[in-house]
Amino acid sequence: MSDWKELTQLKVEVGDHIAVMTLDSPPVNALTRTLNDELTWALDRVSEMDEVRVVVLTGAGKVFCAGADLKGRADVIKGPGDLLAHSRRTRECFHAIRECAKPVICAINGVALGSGLAMAASSDLLLCSDKASLGLPEVDVGLLGGSRHAMRLFNHTQLRHMMLTGYRMPGAELYRLGIVLACTPPEELMPTAMQLAAVIASKSPVSTRMGKHTMNVVEDMSLRDGYRYEQDMTAQIAKTDDAKEAQLAFKEKRAPVFTGR
Repeated sequence: MSDWKELTQLKVEVGDHIAVMTLDSPPVNALTRTLNDELTWALDRVSEMDEVRVVVLTGAGKVFCAGADLKGRADVIKGPGDLLAHSRRTRECFHAIRECAKPVICAINGVALGSGLAMAASSDLLLCSDKASLGLPEVDVGLLGGSRHAMRLFNHTQLRHMMLTGYRMPGAELYRLGIVLACTPPEELMPTAMQLAAVIASKSPVSTRMGKHTMNVVEDMSLRDGYRYEQDMTAQIAKTDDAKEAQLAFKEKRAPVFTGR
């Protein structure tokens, strides 16, 4: 692939430093081999595009992502080695979200199950509509998956309840528990997500990029090691043109003009 127009199950629109990525694999945006590969490629691409400062990830229609493409599984896993390759591709798709150099806002427009939940959990900021829900339905189809990603969102009891029963946590409860920043009517979800994206896009891209990277790195570190790493990254940011511009703009009481350097 070399252009957004070549994508078949993912829509990408770039403007005002925001890349909107819409899962579009009818009827329920299942994570097919094609969608998996296109999403990974798109996220890697925007990571190296200076004109993009933030990503908004959502789903077309009434479903965010209903999970893995079980119907297409037989076409992907045909012989020795295929399962391992499939598992690796799936892992890397989720990691592409988490490791995207730009912050990813996940606007959960409907149900997000299994792989859909993992996508949401791999994102940086979560919003949802009041029609949304998160769940792990693998217990009903003889599979496992997604619980490790879900541990980033849910506590011990909540997660085991979801995994062992298939319970889908609705948007209102996700908001009550602080798992999402907002739970809106469906028609207000994308405007809310875009408003948040615009705020992030107005910040120094150096700071948001290095800030996300630092949070990813220190997530599994001890307090001492994590804070030391954060201090080292702060020292690096302080040397950038954007940092100097931010300090000068503060002194001159004006809006900063960032260049990403």
